[in-house]
Amino acid sequence: MPRSRTMLVVSWGLRAVAAAILLQTLFFKFTGAPESVYIFSQLGLEPWGRIASGIAELIASVLVLIPSTVAWGALFSLIIISAAILGHLTKLGIELPAVNDHGELFALAAVVFLCSGALIVIHRHDFSRGKEA
Repeated sequence: MPRSRTMLVVSWGLRAVAAAILLQTLFFKFTGAPESVYIFSQLGLEPWGRIASGIAELIASVLVLIPSTVAWGALFSLIIISAAILGHLTKLGIELPAVNDHGELFALAAVVFLCSGALIVIHRHDFSRGKEA
């Protein structure tokens, strides 16, 4: 079933926001920025968890931006970001005083979560078809 022009614009907006946030964090993860090292040290996953999550976020970002894989990219992104949110809620806290973020990282994770969830709803039929209409 073809999507309306409005829904395509909304979809691309959600994709752009989610991918921009995920891609922006890659620099910090791959360069070993103190903030990323602190977070993954607190989780007991430094350095491999930091690098693996960066690779996973890179893959999810690319999949979200490719029209034929947006549904799968959104699902992968939702899984990845759910793990990040769980880490914040169980071990890190919403605010990270050690890196002086005032809850910004948690808020960005929540935005990616919402964008990914909305993309899954918009593109839910693509799971069964394996392509974008």
